[in-house]
Amino acid sequence: MELQNCLPSMKNDYKMNEMNDQQEMMNNVQGWNTMPSHDIMIPVPIKIQPPIGIMDQNNIQMNNSSPHPSVIHTSPQTPHGLPINTYIEPELPLELLQQGWKKFWSKRENRPYFWNKLTGESLWEFPPLRQFDVISDPLGITSDGQHNGTNPMLMKKRPAEEIVLGPATKKMILTGPWELEIPTNVVIFERSPSTLSQPHPDIEFYRGNLVAKLRQCFQELCQSRENINAPKESFNRWLIERKVVDTGTDPLLPSQCYPEVSLRMYNEIMNDIPLRLAKPKYTADARKQLSIYAEAAKNLIESRNTLQESRKVVKWNTEDTLQWLRKTVGATYVDFQERLNHLKMQCQPHIAQTVKESVEGICSKVYHLSVEYARKVKEKNSELLIAQGITEMPPAPAVLTLHKVWCYPVQFVTPAPRLPPVEYMADKEQTYVRFNGERLLINTVYLQKLEQLYRYSCYEDKKMENFMARVWCLLKRYSVFCSNSPDTQVSVPVPILESLHRNFGVTFECFASPLNCYFRQYCSAFPDTDAYFGSRGSILDLNAVSGSFMVNPPIHCDDLIDATLNHIDRLLSESSEPLSFIIFLEDGETTFVQKLDTSQFKRRQVVIPAYEHYYRHGFQYSVPKTDVNIRSPTSTLVVWLQNNAGCQRWSPSEDRVEALLEAFRPGRERDRDRQELLSPTPNPLLGPPPLPV
Repeated sequence: MELQNCLPSMKNDYKMNEMNDQQEMMNNVQGWNTMPSHDIMIPVPIKIQPPIGIMDQNNIQMNNSSPHPSVIHTSPQTPHGLPINTYIEPELPLELLQQGWKKFWSKRENRPYFWNKLTGESLWEFPPLRQFDVISDPLGITSDGQHNGTNPMLMKKRPAEEIVLGPATKKMILTGPWELEIPTNVVIFERSPSTLSQPHPDIEFYRGNLVAKLRQCFQELCQSRENINAPKESFNRWLIERKVVDTGTDPLLPSQCYPEVSLRMYNEIMNDIPLRLAKPKYTADARKQLSIYAEAAKNLIESRNTLQESRKVVKWNTEDTLQWLRKTVGATYVDFQERLNHLKMQCQPHIAQTVKESVEGICSKVYHLSVEYARKVKEKNSELLIAQGITEMPPAPAVLTLHKVWCYPVQFVTPAPRLPPVEYMADKEQTYVRFNGERLLINTVYLQKLEQLYRYSCYEDKKMENFMARVWCLLKRYSVFCSNSPDTQVSVPVPILESLHRNFGVTFECFASPLNCYFRQYCSAFPDTDAYFGSRGSILDLNAVSGSFMVNPPIHCDDLIDATLNHIDRLLSESSEPLSFIIFLEDGETTFVQKLDTSQFKRRQVVIPAYEHYYRHGFQYSVPKTDVNIRSPTSTLVVWLQNNAGCQRWSPSEDRVEALLEAFRPGRERDRDRQELLSPTPNPLLGPPPLPV
């Protein structure tokens, strides 16, 4: 089985493996295919360089800062122009193809040559364009000799504009809950490459085991010291909050943070002591919860060394509550809830003072174990690089000259190691990717999406030799990070994103991943695994000059949201170019609502009521399509932050806001999916549809 069977809509020129890998693939058993091991290429972005005139196809001389010597772009003076859509492989003009010329690669000479199938002629130089038939008139006797005003000495040199803006090449347009063909309108200041190590399946497997071990240690510490389960989602939020202040080298494990004790983790543990409270459904549940809380508080204060005053207050209140429960008959649901709130208000300060040192010890222990595990991962990665003869490069010098460029994916300083074989197998609508005995699942259409993103962002791996290994690293990273918690990656439905793009020019997501992004340009949590699929890194590191952004941060991550709002405020203050941020928050985030109300860049806000709109499942790339849409149990606040130029271009006018509110209406997502199913599917035998003009 070849990968194009797994990706049925890809054309033959999108094959993942060459014929020289066929023998290795036939040796596999049990229906699994193995990707060959090759050198890894670094994802190189499209940078904008000034035009340098006509260039030789066979001997291109460019500045070292240009990542693509065969493509020339113009530097954006302002973000009003459209960016270059994609990197297009330069091909022969249609006239030369009609005359029988083809381009081939000489392995012996390590350079291209040209051969004419009609005349048998071969040239090292770019063939001249003859304005006559080489068969019926080989000497060009009937030609007028004008060559349409073209200088024959320059025919083997093509302007860069012809390469980029020449005849449109065929490419596959993949349908799904995304729109990957939209070019970016975001302009940033050029930045230095990342110092992160490029991912490797062995290192990712080792890191995943250590993170699972750390997660289990957190659970055991909470049970042994405080007799409670670890707070739900607390570890995931701890990973997110720590990375805001972390200056270490590991992309996932916090390793250099100050302060060491996370206030978020401390408060979440403290709220569950002596008992995790949940809103009861019935009166009997409310009575039972009050009784258990009183008993737990009494036992905790009696078993710890604490102040005599604290012991007296807690013991008196708990005994009074238990006596009230024994005497009271026919109390209502509200009575039990009020009594519980009163008891917690009286006892919780004394309980917190008693367990303060123990809870801080839990937080500190988890952090120091994370530092130790990050050191082990770094040592193992260094050993792997040394074994392959790769030297870790020092950080690149900071960019002193601020050049405006179209926003491009993350680059790396350190070269990548060779990747091992990774197995994959298609099973109906899903594909399993396996390495070292661990099998990860992804819907086949999302694997096709990753292939599209990979082609847009990783230009040097055109044979897709490292694709499956990097897909496995990506899936492993997010499975370890989310750990069965889909709330970490919930995304905005497609009709809303379509409306944002159509009415407010949004082409960029500030919080996304390759698995749930709508546009092909986005910021994500892990630049090392996501860069090959178009990630621009962290939003906190993005120095945007102009563009329109959609901001949908993870819920209940206060430190990250606060840092993001401060960063957005700084960008809006420093730029005079059109800049717009549309922010989606839970309406209950009162702290940030007050902060946004006082912002000088706030243009408008709307509130979408609870249960009247949907979000997309955080694991939309692996769950069935029928389970993707989730009704939101909370209200959503939408706020427009724009500078003056951004407000002039993308003003939140009444008609635009009404169109956005209409996109929130329940059922729009299902309507779109129905239209997508009714649309004709492309026939792979006929090739992909032509590009729009």
